[in-house]
Amino acid sequence: MSTTRFRQLRPVPDEEARMAFRTIHGYRRAFRIAGEGPALLLIHGIGDNSSTWSEVIPHLAKHHTVIAPDLLGHGRSDKPRADYSVAAYANGVRDLLTTLGIDRVTVVGHSLGGGVAMQFAYQYPQLVERLILVSAGGVTKDVHPLLRMAAVPVLNEAMKLLRVPGVMPGLRTASSVLSRLDGAPLLPGALFHDTADLVRILGDLPDPTAHAAYLRTLRAVVDWRGQVVTMLDRCYMTEDMPVQIIWGDRDVVIPVAHAHLAHAAMPSSRIEIFHGSGHFPFRDEPMRFLEVVENFLDSTKPSEFDEHRWRQMLLGGVGEAAISGSASTRMAVLDAMGSDERSAT
Repeated sequence: MSTTRFRQLRPVPDEEARMAFRTIHGYRRAFRIAGEGPALLLIHGIGDNSSTWSEVIPHLAKHHTVIAPDLLGHGRSDKPRADYSVAAYANGVRDLLTTLGIDRVTVVGHSLGGGVAMQFAYQYPQLVERLILVSAGGVTKDVHPLLRMAAVPVLNEAMKLLRVPGVMPGLRTASSVLSRLDGAPLLPGALFHDTADLVRILGDLPDPTAHAAYLRTLRAVVDWRGQVVTMLDRCYMTEDMPVQIIWGDRDVVIPVAHAHLAHAAMPSSRIEIFHGSGHFPFRDEPMRFLEVVENFLDSTKPSEFDEHRWRQMLLGGVGEAAISGSASTRMAVLDAMGSDERSAT
């Protein structure tokens, strides 16, 4: 039967998040903000929104200013016909932080948000103190087959069926049943582990503008062959930045093998695998997630940007000596970096 989620959190502090809005370049950006102290930025995944962090925000806000945006095209932010690339999202994050008067931040990115976090650290290293990657996208090609199918123009038309009355309630009922089957004998691995969260995300997509924004975002990072953007080619630029990797070993959206590839490409990073968790470890085990994040924050010093050092790393590039792990892991990292289809953003 399904693994019991660890919901026994500490008593919730008084720092409740409030929803706020900023209009930037003519578009409304929604975000949650709570607490005081060093800034902590939480970036959600594709199709999701800032509410995904609702269980952990009050606890993190006890000692930090927590900002959790709804990325453009998601949640309560505007959903224009616009650029939804990872680089554009990084620019949008920069603009939001600027309007809030925040010039240094620790970035936590989940799924697509992990790719955005890495891109943000690459584009604006002077703004980033630490990096926490949670089930992050943008490592190598592997991704759930349904996401590949959804990126295909003809096949993604089937998603319009979500607008038919009764379809979403039926999906929610089915997801409740399937979630209880997770881990049952004779069923493969973690097949249904993330069903409830994935259906939660699908619940926002019947809205035509949300659906269109979702597809533009998806097609910027995934095609029928899998993910088309990799961060492995620039991971060496995080050498002087504290990095924490968190993943669930039952992740069926982005396999846990990606965690080990990212760790091999960033040998100085820390890695924490949540056994029994899926693609949303901060929702499966919020208490453990908080402990890992808080320990990382307490035991590391913020990165200080050194322009000369940054220039030297760019000139030196990356070599096999900068990659750790077994021979097969190093080869897998080098193969991903050597792909002629990787993003050059």
